[in-house]
Amino acid sequence: MKREPLFNIPPVIITLLVGLALIHAVRTLLLSDDQNIEILLEFAFIPARYDASVVPGGAVPGGFGAEVWSFVTYSLLHADWTHLIVNSVWLLPFGSALARRFGALRFLAFFAVTAAAGAAMHLATNAGSPLPVIGASASISGMMAAAMRFAFQRGGPLNMLRGEDEQNYRVPAIPLVGVLSDARVLIFLGVWFAINILFGVGSLPITGADQTVAWQAHIGGFLAGLLLFSWFDPPGDTLPPAKSPPSQPEHDDFGATRH
Repeated sequence: MKREPLFNIPPVIITLLVGLALIHAVRTLLLSDDQNIEILLEFAFIPARYDASVVPGGAVPGGFGAEVWSFVTYSLLHADWTHLIVNSVWLLPFGSALARRFGALRFLAFFAVTAAAGAAMHLATNAGSPLPVIGASASISGMMAAAMRFAFQRGGPLNMLRGEDEQNYRVPAIPLVGVLSDARVLIFLGVWFAINILFGVGSLPITGADQTVAWQAHIGGFLAGLLLFSWFDPPGDTLPPAKSPPSQPEHDDFGATRH
């Protein structure tokens, strides 16, 4: 009998999750409190870093380099293990779907771009704030938005508990103009934005961290994933042709249909 894997997780997703866990383990288990603070000052996204009136003379460590790399590196840091686990749970299904469609390099580029978009939105709405922003939520929000462009299509992936059928991830994407005419996408959009409004109004405590949730970064990453999906989606002529279903099911020696 043909066996299918229970979890359909691309190697780039496993590598990313292991990397995030290792980074957090080093920070929490090997570094002192002072060293951990230095890491946050160097690699977290801090809006005050870009406001000379708040930190005259560049008081936030890192200089020009940190002003550039922190737009992405903040997404590799997490507040605590619960924060990391919650983000990992969301990253698994949506990241897996995108990685199988985009490939590893396009997926990593997408992760970086949506992280930067989330940081930019947070900067625009929290200029001068000295509070550091960390976590992969902006990129994960971008993955959710991008997955909407194809996961709801006929034959598209609905979750990660599927067989090794690449065609589930290669269905034609919904055109951007068609997103707002699909009832399923509209429901997803409504629920997602409602949750983030609750983040902003009441600081919905589902991340495990006591700190304020940077919900504006979520929206920035989500909009980037929705609008920039076509930048990363492979050209149609590179996708394998759809497979025709067999005319009749295959049977083993005992006449049982193979799954």
